[in-house]
Amino acid sequence: MAAAASETRPPLDELMMAMDVVDTLRHEEQAVARELGQDDRDAVLKQRLREIYKGQGLEVTERILDEGIAALRESRFVYTPPEPSWQVTLAKIWVARWRYAPIAAACAGALVLWIGWSFWSGGAEGRLVERITEAAERVTELADTAEARAAIATVADRGLRAARAGETEAADAALASLDALRSDIQVAFEIRVVSRHGTPSGVHRVPDVNQAARNYYLIVEAIGTDGNAIPRRITSEETGRSETVSIWGKRVPKALFDRVGTDKRADGIVDDAVLGTKSAGQVRIEWRTELPDGAITAW
Repeated sequence: MAAAASETRPPLDELMMAMDVVDTLRHEEQAVARELGQDDRDAVLKQRLREIYKGQGLEVTERILDEGIAALRESRFVYTPPEPSWQVTLAKIWVARWRYAPIAAACAGALVLWIGWSFWSGGAEGRLVERITEAAERVTELADTAEARAAIATVADRGLRAARAGETEAADAALASLDALRSDIQVAFEIRVVSRHGTPSGVHRVPDVNQAARNYYLIVEAIGTDGNAIPRRITSEETGRSETVSIWGKRVPKALFDRVGTDKRADGIVDDAVLGTKSAGQVRIEWRTELPDGAITAW
């Protein structure tokens, strides 16, 4: 079987010669294609090939010349590119892989960075949500009133929305507010008028917007169950700034201001010094009489 196959397969030198003939034919055919018919063109091409190879000192048999012309007609030895397909695309990418390697590496690096950033930021947001939720739960356990629980829920909701939106600063601010609420809710104190030497018990101010009016303030402090003053975060209505202070001026009606003044002038002490109380578990100060909003931190 092997011997038979070798007899039918043309020798390598004849195959190479036939390929050379076809290549030569392609150039020669263009010179006579417009002037001769197919049969005449083949005869002319064969004669030209004989002369070309004879001039090169090569003897080409009639069989090789005939096979060359037949191969030209059948487009043998001509590369025909494959039809486009995903397999062909992958093969081209593989062949040119070294050319695209830097681009692929850069894309892979960018993808890794993006995945890492997404994982980190998503994890950070998740941790913030968890912290705010836990803080709100701890404060709510201390709250005894619906008003206190509503205040906690409002702050917690604001913080959770900020955390889920990636607004870290706003979420951190809400978390700080929850911590402040926790500290505030769990303490109990009385708001007392200051009654000691060197500190006024009350002051009045003339507002810039109305020079004919006067605002009256009693100088107060928050005294805890241990008898010590508890610093409070107070916003001044004169400056708009919030400060943490031990004493401040609480705005009061003129009648109350005058009554405290009379009380102090009697013996130098304000006997009825308590203006309001705050119990543990609450956020609101219960004033003994209705008071207007407003405070000052300097006088």
